[in-house]
Amino acid sequence: MRLHCIALIATGVLTTLPASAADVETIARSCNNCHGTGGVSVGHSMPSIAGLSESYLKNIMMQWKSGERASANMTRLIKGYTDEEIAGLARHFSQQKWTPAVQQVSADVLKKGKAVTDACETCHGATGGQPDDADTPMLAGQWAKYMELELMKYRDENFKMTHKKMIKNARKLEAGDVEIAAQYYGAQSK
Repeated sequence: MRLHCIALIATGVLTTLPASAADVETIARSCNNCHGTGGVSVGHSMPSIAGLSESYLKNIMMQWKSGERASANMTRLIKGYTDEEIAGLARHFSQQKWTPAVQQVSADVLKKGKAVTDACETCHGATGGQPDDADTPMLAGQWAKYMELELMKYRDENFKMTHKKMIKNARKLEAGDVEIAAQYYGAQSK
């Protein structure tokens, strides 16, 4: 048996096995420290990840792992996980229920937000709750402060972000519209 395991390890067969459900559950609990129990964040600058698509979650984690996308915390944390563990985490959190953290804003912010997010609708939907594909994240009810910080990263030429259309559209926004757009989507329930 021992020689059989050594042979499997040497050929790389064992490294291609998916992470076990128990392993994924253990790792997911460590994610709860920042992203909230079950991936539902209670922190204004930390995103909820429960219910986001498996494809989106896996892609963004792989981008952090490779260094293609920058994140001070996630790049450091995710490098310790295997690709199989990352795939397991993406599957786990995608199967959790999306719970919007609807934030109250004034009618003026809603009106202005609707006006400045026209370019966002083609991918995220009118209220940010209807992404057009599995690689586009849900925005409706995501924490506004988190979205504002992310938009600022997309606007910063020196920050590594991967989505060219997001970079282009974020840079078209006036500086004062970034907060308005984030608050608009944060105030949506679906």
